[in-house]
Amino acid sequence: MAAKTDMPFDFDMSKYLTEMKVPGVDMDAMVATQQKNLEALTAANRLAFEGMQAIMKRQTEIVRQAVEESAAAATGVAGAQTPTDKMVKQTEVTKETFERTISNMRELSELVAKSNTEVLDLLNKRFTEVLDEVKTTVAKSGQQIPGAAKK
Repeated sequence: MAAKTDMPFDFDMSKYLTEMKVPGVDMDAMVATQQKNLEALTAANRLAFEGMQAIMKRQTEIVRQAVEESAAAATGVAGAQTPTDKMVKQTEVTKETFERTISNMRELSELVAKSNTEVLDLLNKRFTEVLDEVKTTVAKSGQQIPGAAKK
């Protein structure tokens, strides 16, 4: 059984920050804001991970489909009777493969774009909320916001 060692930095940061008193700064609001930031980052990471899983799953399906189609195409080309028939069959297979590849690339790029958009929308929303929280906190403290016009 491992003995618990006393770590010099083993403390609850949120407790420490809420106990810290700085004039004009609402430490509870700062801690709450940082907690929301961590929650947003966690959600963004989850979305990114789920997006990558979906992309990898689809790539696996595409590879499986390509292997099956290659085997079928090889059988079809081998079954052609004349060299001309083989050439025609190879040309058809090449054209179909090229079109399917373009379609698959388009689908995968759309999956990547969708995943990125979801993550960026979530982070953008949180960033906007942070700015609103800072504005509200500063307004409550009665201090002038730098760069803001005086009324």
